Amino acid sequence: MKTHARSVVSFSLCIVTIFLFVGSGFSQEEEIAKYPSRPIECIHPYPPGSPGDLAIRLLSKQAEKSLGQPILIINKPGAAGALGTAAIATSRPDGYTIGNAQPSPTFMLPLLENLPYHPLNDLTFIMQYACFNMGVIVKGDSPFKRFEDVLDYARQNPKKITYGTTGVKSITNIVMEQIAQKAQVQFTHIPFRSTVETQPALLGGHVTLAVGDFNYSLVEAGETRVLVLLREERAEEYPGIPILKDLGYDIPMPMPHTLAGPKGIPEGIVKKLEEAYTKGMKEPQFIKGMRDLRVPIVYRNSKELTEYVTYNFNFFANLFKERGMLKN
Repeated sequence: MKTHARSVVSFSLCIVTIFLFVGSGFSQEEEIAKYPSRPIECIHPYPPGSPGDLAIRLLSKQAEKSLGQPILIINKPGAAGALGTAAIATSRPDGYTIGNAQPSPTFMLPLLENLPYHPLNDLTFIMQYACFNMGVIVKGDSPFKRFEDVLDYARQNPKKITYGTTGVKSITNIVMEQIAQKAQVQFTHIPFRSTVETQPALLGGHVTLAVGDFNYSLVEAGETRVLVLLREERAEEYPGIPILKDLGYDIPMPMPHTLAGPKGIPEGIVKKLEEAYTKGMKEPQFIKGMRDLRVPIVYRNSKELTEYVTYNFNFFANLFKERGMLKN
């Protein structure tokens, strides 16, 4: 009798488990089918007003048409972008919190500091829609006409050249330090929260150089001048401006604008987001807006972007390990 009773209990537990499993499956399928049923929050890890902020707003407005729900851009600046990226990574994986994962908090900061997320383990990369036009910028009346002029002056005047970036250990800060090391010069770094702050500091004469994305209207008006672009290939928009590789600095410069969410978002929801944002990229309003912003459109789907991020993260991990820069 005891054996029979145990068998009945075991059988009952199995039935309950099967129903729970099937019910869970139906629940997730229903959740995917209804998604999105309320507004989506999209976190941008820097203050409003920069080209990166304007680009994600522009594309999200187009993606709303396919998703049928508002996409609310939430600015969470701080810690060179790590604060907002952590908010994306640690959010509930239901597709209602996504964000703009940018280069510094994706490729640099997790290797240099103890953060509450790991980009490869805690983020789902949905798609790439653009890349940054970053550069080293001076005032229009600066005596420095070429980047080599800056280096020549810095060799004769250690620490006199000041440069502003979006923060300590940001990708632009790391790149400038790598340049200084190779060129055997010394700069003085002045950290800001975003390039929205570095531009006025440059124009006001508070820093010699601004390093990051830049205000294109100021460049085209001659109020500022880009000495070198920090990107992987030359820009069609600025054919006369060299990239670092042209000057002999073989420093990796992954500069993607990407859409990401926390790890664990159901595949069906990731697909809906990827399709909506990819479709948004083809809208004339987006293409014109990006042209006006001078932000290059570059597309990678979820799989391609995940591979690209993984490659570059591992590249920097090996580079920092060789140079003794990895966090303890």
